[in-house]
Order: sequence, then structure tokens, then C-alpha cells
Amino acid sequence: MKLLSRKIIILVLLGLFTAPLAFGQTEALKVVVNNLAYYRQKGELKYLSNAKKSVDSLIKTRKDSSNLDKNIYKSIVYSSIAYIDSTNKLGNPPDFFSKTVDLIDRMSKNKKIYRYQTELNFSKRCLANVFIRNGFDDLRHLNFNNAVVNFEKAQRYAPKFGQINTYIAYANARAGRLQEAVKYYNTLLTADSVKAEYVLAATNIYKTMGDTSEALDVLKKGRRLLPADKGLLLEEANIYNNQNNYKELEPLLKDLIDAYNTDANVFYIAANCYDHLEKYDRAESLYLRANELNSTAYEPVFNLGLLYMKQSANNKNKAEADKNLSRAGLWLQKAYEMSPKNVRLLKLLQLVYTKNGNDDQLNKINYNLQQFTN
Repeated sequence: MKLLSRKIIILVLLGLFTAPLAFGQTEALKVVVNNLAYYRQKGELKYLSNAKKSVDSLIKTRKDSSNLDKNIYKSIVYSSIAYIDSTNKLGNPPDFFSKTVDLIDRMSKNKKIYRYQTELNFSKRCLANVFIRNGFDDLRHLNFNNAVVNFEKAQRYAPKFGQINTYIAYANARAGRLQEAVKYYNTLLTADSVKAEYVLAATNIYKTMGDTSEALDVLKKGRRLLPADKGLLLEEANIYNNQNNYKELEPLLKDLIDAYNTDANVFYIAANCYDHLEKYDRAESLYLRANELNSTAYEPVFNLGLLYMKQSANNKNKAEADKNLSRAGLWLQKAYEMSPKNVRLLKLLQLVYTKNGNDDQLNKINYNLQQFTN
């Protein structure tokens, strides 16, 4: 699985301190607004501190505490500080963030809050960013369960930000809750949000769970949504290859070779597939190409020798049979030089040299075989 970046991905906060507020401003409230504007212009925390002092001075009595205008300003100021002042340079008390959360939760329940939905949503996005930041901090410290909790809280305050599903899925996977992880990854497999990394992450989790069928379903869905992604194509091909499911693998081979036309292993996979489907001409050319691309790989050399042996045994034309047997000997001898202690290979060479009457090579093979079988 491609690992999720540890860098915090911040939600886009459109119109930070720029959108006109939905209510009329008293002179006292204008002081708060002006300090927010100064912060936007100059980026100095002292203006947020001044805004906090101003809004706190407005809320002294129980009546003030229930005043919606004043509290919506307070929610904007407090949530902005929680989001922006991540290192607490302003020296707020340890419970500052939790009290900010309580304030915004209380505001959300107010029957008249619909008048200030834009301002409330801004405050909620700030909270979501803080929870995301906390979640990533948990990931850095390997506190995966806490990370899940923080990301889920972020989702509560920014439910339309689909990327959070990625964070929850990743944290659940690291925490070992694989069923929960794939549930969240699956929510991302839509035309609007799908990425190859999500498809591969879900695929790998299903493979870890031993559910290859679900892994293939996810891959096929991902390939429908991302038809040009060659990584998903390779992953599906690898699953079929590992299953020895050559009938399902064969239709993928043309696109696979086109996508990975210099990858020796891809050519080997394709050759091996055609070999098992008894399409020997295609298999032969692809084994040769795999060997050209990587002359140190053992499997294409050995399989090519084995292929020529099969062709020799199945050919009723003696001249062609002898020719293929000779080819088999050359490639199996090359494989022997790469893996001189392989007993199966030695027995195949013993058979080749017995058939073609090469006594000198047969004696050498018999001697070596005796060393490894006694």
C-alpha cells in the first residue's frame, strides 16, 4: 500500500475573515472584526489575541452568554486561534480547545443558528483541522487508536471533506481493524474521489484477510474508474498469476506488455501464461525477450529449456524433435550454470543427454547428481 503522507493536509478555508458576517455589528463587535481583519493582513498572532480579549469582554453576564451574535463571534475567534496557534504561543489554558468544541457544539443546537450557518461552518472547519492535526500527530507517535478517534471527530465537523475517509481507513489498518479500514477505503472508490493508492490499499487489506475474491472485485472496479492506470493492471495480473489462473490472465497480457515493455518479469509472466495454455510459439518468443531484458534471471532460462523438451516429446518429426531436444540441452545447461545444485534440473539434463547420446555430459551430470542425492 502506498503509505499516507505524514504531512498534514489542511482543509481549504475559503474566505478566511473576508466574508461579510450575517449580522449587524455594534461598536464593540466591530473591534473584534477589525482585529480579525488585521490578522488576515499582517499574519501576527497579537491581533487574534486582541480579538479574543475584545470578545471575552463582551460576555460577562448570563444574558451575554446566551447572546447569539456575541457567541458566533466568540466561536470564530476561538476556533481560529485553536487552528492557527498550534504551538499555543498565546498561552491559552490546557482546556481551551475542549471549551471551544463545547461552545461550537452548543451553538450548533441553537434554533436560530441557521442565520449564521456560514460563520458556524467556518468554525467547524477550523475544529476539523485541529482534529486532523492531532490525528497525524498520533500517527507519528504510533497511537493508531487515538488517531482513529481524532479523524472521526474531524469528520463530524467536516462531513463533506471526503479525504478524511482516507485518514480513518489508514489509521484503522495500522490499528489492525482491517474490516473497518476497507469499509472506509470503499467509500472512496467513486468517480469523484478514487485514486490508485486507495484501490491498492483496499486490495492489499483484502489479500491480508485472505479474501482474494474481494481484492479482485476492488481492482476491477478501480480499473473501470481508472482505465489508464497500469499499476492496477499489474496488480490484477499478479493475482491471476499467483492463482495459476491463466485463462483470466491471458486477456490482460497485451495491455500489460504494452504498459511494461522493458520489464523482464512482465515478459516472464506472459510467457509462463502462454506456456501453460500450450501456446508454445508465443511463450518461446516471450521467454527469449525476458532473457534479453534480464540475462541473470533463472526462471525464463529454465522454463525455456523445459518448453523445448515438451516440444521435442510432442513432435512426431524426428528431425524437429532432435532439434528441440538440442535446444533444450543448451538452455537447461545454461540454467545449470546458474543453479548447479538444483536436483530437478540435473535430472532433466540427465534425460536430455541420455536421449541424444552425449555420454561425456551425461557422466558429468550423473556424478554431480550423485553428490546431491546421497
